[in-house]
Amino acid sequence: MNIILVGAQGSGKGTQAARLAQALGIRHVASGDLFRKAVEEQTELGLQAKTYLDRGDLVPDDITIAMILSRIQQPDCAAGVLLDGFPRNLIQAEALDKGLAEMGRVLDCTVYLNVPREVLLHRLSGRYICRAHQHVYNIATKPPKVPGICDLDGSELYQRPDDKGEAVQRRLEIFFRETILLLDYYKRQEKLVEVNGNQSIEQVHKDLVEGVLGQKRRTARDQKE
Repeated sequence: MNIILVGAQGSGKGTQAARLAQALGIRHVASGDLFRKAVEEQTELGLQAKTYLDRGDLVPDDITIAMILSRIQQPDCAAGVLLDGFPRNLIQAEALDKGLAEMGRVLDCTVYLNVPREVLLHRLSGRYICRAHQHVYNIATKPPKVPGICDLDGSELYQRPDDKGEAVQRRLEIFFRETILLLDYYKRQEKLVEVNGNQSIEQVHKDLVEGVLGQKRRTARDQKE
């Protein structure tokens, strides 16, 4: 299966994407992780992206599209892919459809994690990431055992620049202004599934799996008819 998971910053999208990809046996591809790796390695792409990421802006479409399509074509994505953080707008969505078609593949399902804006702001204000492997913590809902230290690898926890102050507000504004238009795009294709993201991690995961598999069954039924 080829799936998109759509959700605002702070919706739990990264956590749920990793779990869902594992449950379905497909590769989790997060655009943010790819960009951060490029920034750390100071590649040409990383240096181009860093200015945008630090401001809380979106990386330009042409750079993002080329990066994602190249990643999808790697052998480890042959069995399927779950895209996290891409596409973010209609230009990227249309480019993805075209790119998949050229590979002889199709998008099966787009899932939207619906979380109220006030909940997103509360979550983001307490979110911390470990420097070594990007494990996610929240001082209110998922605190580390030792303050400032990752439970899993012992590395320092920090807040991303785009999780602070005006950058947070800016990213949420971009999401609700632009990315939300994707919902209508995929709804017209009858590929949209909406899940309440303002629940426990376990319940959201359960609803995601049921939603994706339900969409797969409906698609198979429609194709037979």
